[in-house]
Amino acid sequence: MKNRERVLRLGLVTYNLARTWSIERIIEVCSRTGFEAVELRTTHAHGVEPNIGVEERRRVREAFEKSPVKLLSLGTTCEYHSPDRTEVDKNIETTKAFIRLAYDVGALGVKVRPNRLMEDYGIPREKTIKQIAEALRKCGDYAEQYDVEVWLEVHGYGTSDPKCIREVMELSSHPHVGVCWNSNETDLINGSVRESFNMLKRWIKSVHIHELYDKSYPYRELFQLLKNINYNRYCLAEIDESPDPERIMRYYKALWEELVK
Repeated sequence: MKNRERVLRLGLVTYNLARTWSIERIIEVCSRTGFEAVELRTTHAHGVEPNIGVEERRRVREAFEKSPVKLLSLGTTCEYHSPDRTEVDKNIETTKAFIRLAYDVGALGVKVRPNRLMEDYGIPREKTIKQIAEALRKCGDYAEQYDVEVWLEVHGYGTSDPKCIREVMELSSHPHVGVCWNSNETDLINGSVRESFNMLKRWIKSVHIHELYDKSYPYRELFQLLKNINYNRYCLAEIDESPDPERIMRYYKALWEELVK
């Protein structure tokens, strides 16, 4: 039973909370509050971006390797839905740059996203889904060379529908491409996430969670479903900034421990 209880681990997305922190502060606060991993969001103050040099990459890697906190992933804004081929190609190249960065700093994955379907612009849903899938396959091929994974976030206007993500994943069909579950309202079917979860469970490589006090989202059910598939990675808290972040993180960890029992 003890091993089952340790299947799920808690981490942090630096999207809002920790957006202004240095690498050193992220490690220090996460260590003190029991957050075991982080996804570093692009454009934020910690500055782990593709333009940093060899020495800075080594410094970041060593800082995490010497700590109890794992650098799990890099959270990018790369997306592949645009009708402009030049824009899509630019995003693919940016994804490749993040894959190289992930390899150098010791991260397991690179998070990307779809941001919308383009039906409002007269572009058929199927065309956009195919385009996203083809881009992901190219990124997956590149990531495989570095033994890095690419995680497609369940995100965006129309694309946050798990049915849409399932279609993308079936078309991309790459062992180094997976899903980042994002705990959206669009997961809910009659108050449950079970049906949506079952659509995507074979691809889930990372999980974002939000405010655990929000009873409209069945987190206890989600955590049990993750246990049922022996998910042994991290659930990453994507929560708002606070003037007292360490106190909030301690409370969050305590509530997390109750919900995953």
